[in-house]
Amino acid sequence: MSLLLKQVAPERGLQWIRSAFALFARKPLAFTSLFVAFLFAALLASMIPVLGAVLLLMSLPLLSLGFMIASRSALGGGAVNPGQFILPLRGGRPQLRALLLLCAIYGVATVGVMTLSEWVDGGSFERLQDLLAKGESAQTEIEALLADPRLFWGVVTRFGLASLLSVPFWHAPALVHWGAQGAWQALFSSTLAIWRSKGAYLMYALAWSALVGLFGVAAALLFGLLGQRQMAGFLALPAGLFFSTIFYVSLIFSFDDCFGEAGAAAAP
Repeated sequence: MSLLLKQVAPERGLQWIRSAFALFARKPLAFTSLFVAFLFAALLASMIPVLGAVLLLMSLPLLSLGFMIASRSALGGGAVNPGQFILPLRGGRPQLRALLLLCAIYGVATVGVMTLSEWVDGGSFERLQDLLAKGESAQTEIEALLADPRLFWGVVTRFGLASLLSVPFWHAPALVHWGAQGAWQALFSSTLAIWRSKGAYLMYALAWSALVGLFGVAAALLFGLLGQRQMAGFLALPAGLFFSTIFYVSLIFSFDDCFGEAGAAAAP
């Protein structure tokens, strides 16, 4: 399949999110079940010592591709089911090798990002997560950690490198699956596509940040007025599931915009 690389206008970044919400509304239970199925598989993988965590990291490119296949199916009025996660693995041998190579590169790179970040923050980020789980009983220690400059630089390193890593992998699995590109060619093509349309991706990132931030503020204010601030924590899990699912649904729209009508016309 030939692909036409296009430059996307900045305002299209907002349209990707609107389109994702609209598509999710057509099959909310199916898309949510798709993400829950992945979380369940991730839970099972986490039970395997050491190797389970590595396999989980390596599976993330397949998660994004599975959602893109499911979203493409839903756009055409088709079904959405967990089997779409393994559909790409049933392709030809060159395609399978390229996908597995992408998964391996992503897993190794992510471990590198995590290791470097932990070295920068001295383990304070992981300690903060443990303390936040304890709640108000650890408030004093939480405040001390937040004042530690190592935590700040660790967070900057962690999220900065993770963002850079997402650029080559954003479209790479789809380019292997629908474009029959090799792993390294797909990584380059994805990076080039995002660079050419960086305004759209910046708007996309800002819109997601604003959306999630406003939701968090609104929830905190609402439960604060009701005198039930602890309830805001219980809302975090379903809200995270909701926003994460729609985020993955939105990936197909960024791919179709960046790679033109050829990308939109492709079918599994």
